[in-house]
Amino acid sequence: MVLLVKEKTRLAFPGFFWPLLVFAGLTLLASALSVNPAMSFVNSRKLLLYLIIPIVMTAAVTASARARTSQALLVSGFISLAYSIAYFLFKAQPGERIQGFMGHYMTQAGLLLLFLCAAMSFVLFLRDKTRWPWAAAFVLASFCLALTYTRSAWIGFVLALALVVFLYRPAGLVLVPVVVGLFLVAAPQPMKRRALSIFSLDSYGNKLRVEYIGAGLKIIRDFPLHGTGPDTVDMVFQDPKYGLSSEARRNVHLHNDIIQIAAERGIPALLAWLAFVGWAFASLIGLLKSRDPSVFPYAAAGTAALAAFFAAGLFEYNFGDSEVIVLLLYLLTLPFAARAGAKAGPS
Repeated sequence: MVLLVKEKTRLAFPGFFWPLLVFAGLTLLASALSVNPAMSFVNSRKLLLYLIIPIVMTAAVTASARARTSQALLVSGFISLAYSIAYFLFKAQPGERIQGFMGHYMTQAGLLLLFLCAAMSFVLFLRDKTRWPWAAAFVLASFCLALTYTRSAWIGFVLALALVVFLYRPAGLVLVPVVVGLFLVAAPQPMKRRALSIFSLDSYGNKLRVEYIGAGLKIIRDFPLHGTGPDTVDMVFQDPKYGLSSEARRNVHLHNDIIQIAAERGIPALLAWLAFVGWAFASLIGLLKSRDPSVFPYAAAGTAALAAFFAAGLFEYNFGDSEVIVLLLYLLTLPFAARAGAKAGPS
């Protein structure tokens, strides 16, 4: 706001902000037509978080501004990692899933996943001394992510690792399965069982996710245009006609971004959201192809973050976590701010 008003800076944002605005508008419409409008409109306050896009695009154009925001992310990351490790060493119960400062371990896992995407990209593609603290953060964050026992985030991490390694040196992709294999060999038995359960349809969590997909598709069939309304799917799927078990009905969402968004906001809102994801990904690929050294590290981080987030979101409603949304949109916007700064010349 200071830049816009006092210094008369022009408001700017990447193109992918447009479908997100359409998504926001359709969310408000879904709230008005919700089975519980009051609850839906309260939940819709999260739409204000999307303003992080023009804020970052406007305020992080200069290299010094980007350095400050990256340093702030790094410092806050170290604080969270230190707390998580200390909790694990001195207070955690055996098998407890570490949640850091967050209210839930899956939110913590979502943040760590995006943080790791930034860390590995900055380690490999930055050319200054900040690479080394990012390398330390990467090691610690990998350890803390393992301690969350969150399989969706683990899947996202493997995908992000493969993507960043491919961008750095395509031949290095052969090392990714080696890293996964070493993890399975070295991990404690509970962690190993948790990882291998990803491939088992007999897994309790996997069975529930199959239930949620079935129930979600039925809800979408009943509410195709505007959904049930934000934050109301858990009210609707209590109806026995949606076929959820008593265990599944205790949860508050459908453990899948695509199914959840369509069920609570309608198919048009889902299409707008997918357009946002596709537009952002295509735009980031364009930045990567330019090979601009002032932009590439941030573009790699944004691309890895989006791919990891989307993959994890096939098994978890991570677009419902405010903290995760803010960090994702920050990482997506930063490379476009860097490109704008490069076009403007030295700062």
